[in-house]
Amino acid sequence: MPADHENRPPLRKDAERNRQRILAAAREVFRDHGVAATLNDVAHHAGVGVGTVYRRFADKEELIDALFDDMVEKVDRALTDALAEPDAWTGLSTALEKVCEDQAFDRGLREVMLGTGRGPQRQRQVRDRVDTAVDVLIARAQEQGRLRPDVGPADFPILQLMVGAVTDHTGTPELWRRYLRIVLDGLRARPDTPELPGSGTAHATVESALVASSTHAAQDRKRRR
Repeated sequence: MPADHENRPPLRKDAERNRQRILAAAREVFRDHGVAATLNDVAHHAGVGVGTVYRRFADKEELIDALFDDMVEKVDRALTDALAEPDAWTGLSTALEKVCEDQAFDRGLREVMLGTGRGPQRQRQVRDRVDTAVDVLIARAQEQGRLRPDVGPADFPILQLMVGAVTDHTGTPELWRRYLRIVLDGLRARPDTPELPGSGTAHATVESALVASSTHAAQDRKRRR
């Protein structure tokens, strides 16, 4: 990701409006058309000249970086809200629902973010940004006796991938909510629940699986076009 993002001076109000318009358009264009979308497509959808887009973003990857930053910020806010919730189970389940909701809405966008060249780097950036909050939230929910003790942080990205697959394979936008409830029910701590088989998944394996899933989906979408 470009290192100078945080050092750029504030934009004028009209320039910032254009930037937000471009980002909103890019989110929709990439969501609907995947990696095949171009900056020209984004400019047309935003109703601005292509030169306006290039003045803000040197290339498509830089624009995707900006969208990625927004996505990570939303996840971070969801986790911050969850940590402020006294009942850790409520915080954890609400945060997971928010993340899955964004994931279901932006499936094509996730393919663009993780299924292209910078996918592994972006996935590591997510982990670096949110892992501490996730660890604390899971530990609190287990200490309060609400989350089963044999669940770990690396399980949650896989669970999100599973829930997201509902939208991928059925095309029914809200059906994922049903299966998230089933997943959450399985995560609850109960005295008579047998221990989970296996020892969980390593972070590196999870990251590889997420990037591979996005890459495969992006390639499949491109073939269909």
